[in-house]
Amino acid sequence: MRRAVAFVGLLGIAAAGISLSIMPTSRSAAAASEARTFLIPASDGYGVADCISSRAECGQIVANAWCESQGFGKAVAFGVANREDFTGTVARPTPAQLAEQPLSITCGE
Repeated sequence: MRRAVAFVGLLGIAAAGISLSIMPTSRSAAAASEARTFLIPASDGYGVADCISSRAECGQIVANAWCESQGFGKAVAFGVANREDFTGTVARPTPAQLAEQPLSITCGE
């Protein structure tokens, strides 16, 4: 009796292993071929704003790294986001609002 139960258990484990091995592997859904723009808070705490907002040489490296982490190939454009892109308004911002203006990174292939 014990052998029969053990054999049935072994068959169950083998069947589960086979069914898991023939399942399609799930890959992370890579980005589509079209470009996508990300808005990043300027006060994210990582110092990203220093490179991207000043358009320094490190900005391209940081923007490319951001795009790669999101599943894209490289950064197409980056910089400080236009106010109308994230608020829907074109009013002149105050100096405090300028400091809080998010960054924009456009990623593509």
